[in-house]
Amino acid sequence: MERVTHDGRETAYRRFDRGGDGPTVCFVHGSGGTKDVWKSQARLADRFPGVAVDLSGHGASDDVATPAGPETLDAYADDVVAVAEATDAAALCGNSLGGAVALRIALEHDLALDGLVLAGTGAKLAVAEPLRDALATDFDRAVSLLHEPDRLFRDAPAEYVELSAAAMRACGRAVTERDFLTCHRFDVRDRLGEVQVPALAVVGARDGLTPPAYHEYLATEIPAGEWTEIPDAAHLAMLERPAAFNEALAAFLGRL
Repeated sequence: MERVTHDGRETAYRRFDRGGDGPTVCFVHGSGGTKDVWKSQARLADRFPGVAVDLSGHGASDDVATPAGPETLDAYADDVVAVAEATDAAALCGNSLGGAVALRIALEHDLALDGLVLAGTGAKLAVAEPLRDALATDFDRAVSLLHEPDRLFRDAPAEYVELSAAAMRACGRAVTERDFLTCHRFDVRDRLGEVQVPALAVVGARDGLTPPAYHEYLATEIPAGEWTEIPDAAHLAMLERPAAFNEALAAFLGRL
Protein backbone atom coordinates (compact mmCIF):
# COMPACT_ATOMS: atom_id res chain seq x y z
CA MET A 1 0.00 0.00 0.00
CA GLU A 2 1.15 3.50 -0.83
CA ARG A 3 -0.03 6.94 0.27
CA VAL A 4 -0.12 10.45 -1.11
CA THR A 5 -0.47 13.57 1.05
CA HIS A 6 -2.69 16.40 -0.19
CA ASP A 7 -5.08 19.01 1.22
CA GLY A 8 -3.96 18.19 4.77
CA ARG A 9 -4.77 14.48 4.61
CA GLU A 10 -3.39 11.17 3.34
CA THR A 11 -5.05 9.07 0.65
CA ALA A 12 -4.13 5.40 0.44
CA TYR A 13 -3.92 3.43 -2.77
CA ARG A 14 -2.68 0.09 -4.06
CA ARG A 15 -0.63 -0.22 -7.23
CA PHE A 16 -0.97 -3.09 -9.74
CA ASP A 17 1.94 -3.12 -12.19
CA ARG A 18 3.57 -6.07 -13.93
CA GLY A 19 5.30 -4.10 -16.66
CA GLY A 20 2.33 -3.28 -18.84
CA ASP A 21 2.91 -0.46 -21.32
CA GLY A 22 -0.73 0.58 -21.76
CA PRO A 23 -2.28 3.58 -20.03
CA THR A 24 -2.30 3.46 -16.24
CA VAL A 25 -5.84 3.21 -14.88
CA CYS A 26 -6.98 4.76 -11.61
CA PHE A 27 -9.83 2.70 -10.12
CA VAL A 28 -12.43 4.39 -7.87
CA HIS A 29 -14.80 2.39 -5.68
CA GLY A 30 -18.44 3.09 -4.85
CA SER A 31 -20.44 3.92 -1.73
CA GLY A 32 -19.29 2.16 1.42
CA GLY A 33 -16.54 0.39 -0.50
CA THR A 34 -12.76 0.28 -0.63
CA LYS A 35 -10.02 -0.29 -3.19
CA ASP A 36 -10.43 -4.05 -2.63
CA VAL A 37 -13.42 -4.24 -4.99
CA TRP A 38 -10.91 -3.91 -7.85
CA LYS A 39 -8.74 -6.88 -6.88
CA SER A 40 -9.68 -8.84 -10.02
CA GLN A 41 -8.57 -5.99 -12.28
CA ALA A 42 -5.00 -6.58 -11.10
CA ARG A 43 -5.04 -9.40 -13.67
CA LEU A 44 -4.66 -6.77 -16.39
CA ALA A 45 -1.46 -5.30 -14.92
CA ASP A 46 0.80 -7.01 -17.46
CA ARG A 47 -0.92 -4.85 -20.11
CA PHE A 48 -2.42 -1.92 -18.22
CA PRO A 49 -0.93 -0.84 -14.89
CA GLY A 50 -3.48 0.17 -12.30
CA VAL A 51 -3.91 2.00 -9.02
CA ALA A 52 -6.94 1.50 -6.78
CA VAL A 53 -7.85 4.33 -4.40
CA ASP A 54 -9.41 4.41 -0.93
CA LEU A 55 -11.54 7.56 -0.93
CA SER A 56 -11.43 9.74 2.19
CA GLY A 57 -12.95 7.95 5.18
CA HIS A 58 -12.73 4.55 3.50
CA GLY A 59 -10.20 1.78 4.01
CA ALA A 60 -6.82 3.17 5.02
CA SER A 61 -7.42 6.80 3.98
CA ASP A 62 -7.93 9.77 6.29
CA ASP A 63 -11.45 11.14 6.52
CA VAL A 64 -12.77 14.61 5.71
CA ALA A 65 -15.33 16.70 7.60
CA THR A 66 -17.58 17.51 4.67
CA PRO A 67 -21.37 17.29 4.40
CA ALA A 68 -23.00 14.98 1.91
CA GLY A 69 -23.31 16.50 -1.54
CA PRO A 70 -21.00 18.59 -3.73
CA GLU A 71 -18.48 19.27 -0.95
CA THR A 72 -17.89 15.57 -0.37
CA LEU A 73 -17.81 14.86 -4.10
CA ASP A 74 -15.15 17.54 -4.51
CA ALA A 75 -13.10 16.06 -1.65
CA TYR A 76 -13.27 12.62 -3.25
CA ALA A 77 -12.29 14.13 -6.61
CA ASP A 78 -9.26 15.72 -4.92
CA ASP A 79 -8.28 12.28 -3.56
CA VAL A 80 -8.38 10.74 -7.02
CA VAL A 81 -6.60 13.62 -8.74
CA ALA A 82 -3.79 13.44 -6.16
CA VAL A 83 -3.31 9.72 -6.75
CA ALA A 84 -3.62 10.05 -10.54
CA GLU A 85 -1.00 12.79 -10.61
CA ALA A 86 1.35 10.83 -8.34
CA THR A 87 1.10 7.71 -10.52
CA ASP A 88 0.71 9.23 -14.01
CA ALA A 89 -2.69 7.60 -14.42
CA ALA A 90 -4.22 8.48 -17.79
CA ALA A 91 -7.63 6.83 -17.42
CA LEU A 92 -10.23 6.71 -14.65
CA CYS A 93 -12.49 3.72 -13.97
CA GLY A 94 -15.21 4.46 -11.42
CA ASN A 95 -18.04 2.31 -10.09
CA SER A 96 -21.28 3.94 -8.88
CA LEU A 97 -20.18 6.84 -6.63
CA GLY A 98 -16.75 6.38 -8.20
CA GLY A 99 -18.30 7.04 -11.60
CA ALA A 100 -19.73 10.30 -10.27
CA VAL A 101 -16.26 11.21 -9.02
CA ALA A 102 -14.77 10.41 -12.43
CA LEU A 103 -17.33 12.59 -14.20
CA ARG A 104 -16.74 15.40 -11.71
CA ILE A 105 -13.03 15.29 -12.48
CA ALA A 106 -13.59 15.20 -16.23
CA LEU A 107 -15.89 18.23 -16.01
CA GLU A 108 -14.22 20.33 -13.32
CA HIS A 109 -10.53 19.42 -12.98
CA ASP A 110 -7.53 20.14 -15.16
CA LEU A 111 -6.30 16.54 -15.17
CA ALA A 112 -4.96 15.18 -18.46
CA LEU A 113 -7.01 12.09 -19.28
CA ASP A 114 -7.15 9.68 -22.20
CA GLY A 115 -10.47 8.10 -21.24
CA LEU A 116 -13.17 7.25 -18.69
CA VAL A 117 -14.76 3.94 -17.75
CA LEU A 118 -18.11 4.47 -16.03
CA ALA A 119 -19.13 1.18 -14.42
CA GLY A 120 -22.49 0.67 -12.74
CA THR A 121 -23.17 4.40 -12.52
CA GLY A 122 -25.10 7.22 -14.17
CA ALA A 123 -25.40 10.91 -14.90
CA LYS A 124 -28.00 11.09 -12.12
CA LEU A 125 -27.83 8.74 -9.15
CA ALA A 126 -31.09 9.00 -7.22
CA VAL A 127 -31.23 6.69 -4.18
CA ALA A 128 -34.58 5.09 -3.36
CA GLU A 129 -36.30 6.41 -0.24
CA PRO A 130 -36.42 3.01 1.57
CA LEU A 131 -32.65 2.76 1.35
CA ARG A 132 -32.15 6.37 2.47
CA ASP A 133 -34.45 5.75 5.43
CA ALA A 134 -32.63 2.56 6.38
CA LEU A 135 -29.25 4.30 6.17
CA ALA A 136 -30.52 6.93 8.60
CA THR A 137 -32.22 4.61 11.09
CA ASP A 138 -31.22 0.93 10.66
CA PHE A 139 -27.80 0.36 9.11
CA ASP A 140 -28.04 -3.44 9.25
CA ARG A 141 -31.27 -3.21 7.27
CA ALA A 142 -29.58 -0.94 4.72
CA VAL A 143 -26.73 -3.43 4.27
CA SER A 144 -29.27 -6.24 3.82
CA LEU A 145 -31.24 -4.25 1.24
CA LEU A 146 -28.12 -3.64 -0.81
CA HIS A 147 -27.27 -7.34 -0.83
CA GLU A 148 -30.64 -8.55 -2.09
CA PRO A 149 -30.55 -10.20 -5.54
CA ASP A 150 -29.95 -7.93 -8.56
CA ARG A 151 -28.62 -5.07 -6.49
CA LEU A 152 -24.92 -5.27 -5.70
CA PHE A 153 -24.78 -8.86 -6.96
CA ARG A 154 -26.86 -10.97 -9.31
CA ASP A 155 -26.10 -14.39 -7.86
CA ALA A 156 -22.69 -14.22 -6.25
CA PRO A 157 -21.28 -16.93 -3.97
CA ALA A 158 -22.27 -16.50 -0.34
CA GLU A 159 -18.70 -15.67 0.66
CA TYR A 160 -18.68 -12.70 -1.74
CA VAL A 161 -21.85 -11.36 -0.18
CA GLU A 162 -20.48 -11.87 3.35
CA LEU A 163 -17.21 -10.12 2.52
CA SER A 164 -19.02 -7.24 0.84
CA ALA A 165 -21.39 -6.77 3.78
CA ALA A 166 -18.50 -6.92 6.26
CA ALA A 167 -16.57 -4.30 4.28
CA MET A 168 -19.56 -1.97 4.29
CA ARG A 169 -20.01 -2.38 8.04
CA ALA A 170 -16.31 -1.66 8.53
CA CYS A 171 -16.73 1.55 6.55
CA GLY A 172 -19.53 2.47 8.94
CA ARG A 173 -22.95 4.04 8.81
CA ALA A 174 -21.90 7.68 8.79
CA VAL A 175 -19.53 7.45 5.82
CA THR A 176 -21.78 5.08 3.88
CA GLU A 177 -24.80 7.32 4.36
CA ARG A 178 -22.72 10.34 3.30
CA ASP A 179 -21.74 8.45 0.16
CA PHE A 180 -25.30 7.56 -0.81
CA LEU A 181 -26.65 11.03 -0.08
CA THR A 182 -23.83 12.48 -2.18
CA CYS A 183 -24.97 10.17 -5.00
CA HIS A 184 -28.59 11.21 -4.45
CA ARG A 185 -27.68 14.87 -5.02
CA PHE A 186 -25.54 14.17 -8.09
CA ASP A 187 -26.92 15.17 -11.49
CA VAL A 188 -24.83 16.10 -14.54
CA ARG A 189 -27.32 15.16 -17.23
CA ASP A 190 -27.12 18.63 -18.73
CA ARG A 191 -23.30 18.57 -18.89
CA LEU A 192 -22.43 15.25 -20.52
CA GLY A 193 -21.81 16.99 -23.84
CA GLU A 194 -18.83 18.71 -22.19
CA VAL A 195 -16.95 15.44 -21.60
CA GLN A 196 -14.03 15.69 -23.99
CA VAL A 197 -12.51 12.20 -23.73
CA PRO A 198 -13.71 8.77 -24.90
CA ALA A 199 -15.91 7.04 -22.36
CA LEU A 200 -17.07 3.46 -21.93
CA ALA A 201 -20.20 2.88 -19.84
CA VAL A 202 -20.24 -0.75 -18.68
CA VAL A 203 -23.07 -2.34 -16.71
CA GLY A 204 -24.20 -5.66 -15.35
CA ALA A 205 -27.29 -6.68 -17.30
CA ARG A 206 -29.16 -7.35 -14.03
CA ASP A 207 -28.07 -4.18 -12.21
CA GLY A 208 -31.14 -2.97 -10.33
CA LEU A 209 -29.34 0.01 -8.77
CA THR A 210 -28.02 1.66 -11.94
CA PRO A 211 -29.75 -0.20 -14.78
CA PRO A 212 -28.57 -0.55 -18.38
CA ALA A 213 -30.70 2.40 -19.51
CA TYR A 214 -28.48 4.70 -17.44
CA HIS A 215 -25.46 3.54 -19.41
CA GLU A 216 -27.12 3.77 -22.79
CA TYR A 217 -27.93 7.38 -21.88
CA LEU A 218 -24.31 8.08 -20.93
CA ALA A 219 -23.12 6.65 -24.25
CA THR A 220 -25.68 8.67 -26.20
CA GLU A 221 -24.96 12.00 -24.51
CA ILE A 222 -21.16 11.84 -24.18
CA PRO A 223 -19.73 12.79 -27.59
CA ALA A 224 -17.25 9.89 -27.73
CA GLY A 225 -19.33 7.53 -25.61
CA GLU A 226 -20.08 3.83 -25.96
CA TRP A 227 -21.65 1.23 -23.70
CA THR A 228 -21.72 -2.52 -23.12
CA GLU A 229 -23.49 -5.01 -20.87
CA ILE A 230 -21.96 -7.78 -18.77
CA PRO A 231 -24.33 -10.79 -18.78
CA ASP A 232 -25.46 -12.40 -15.53
CA ALA A 233 -24.06 -9.62 -13.34
CA ALA A 234 -25.48 -6.80 -11.26
CA HIS A 235 -23.92 -3.63 -9.79
CA LEU A 236 -20.49 -5.02 -8.91
CA ALA A 237 -19.85 -6.67 -12.27
CA MET A 238 -16.09 -6.27 -11.89
CA LEU A 239 -16.24 -8.65 -8.91
CA GLU A 240 -19.07 -10.91 -10.05
CA ARG A 241 -17.96 -11.46 -13.66
CA PRO A 242 -14.32 -10.31 -13.68
CA ALA A 243 -13.28 -12.06 -16.90
CA ALA A 244 -16.05 -10.44 -18.95
CA PHE A 245 -15.54 -7.08 -17.25
CA ASN A 246 -11.78 -7.19 -17.86
CA GLU A 247 -12.29 -8.12 -21.48
CA ALA A 248 -14.49 -5.05 -22.04
CA LEU A 249 -12.10 -2.83 -20.09
CA ALA A 250 -9.01 -4.04 -21.95
CA ALA A 251 -10.67 -3.67 -25.35
CA PHE A 252 -11.57 -0.06 -24.55
CA LEU A 253 -8.17 0.81 -23.11
CA GLY A 254 -6.49 -0.76 -26.13
CA ARG A 255 -8.33 1.68 -28.40
CA LEU A 256 -7.26 4.81 -26.53
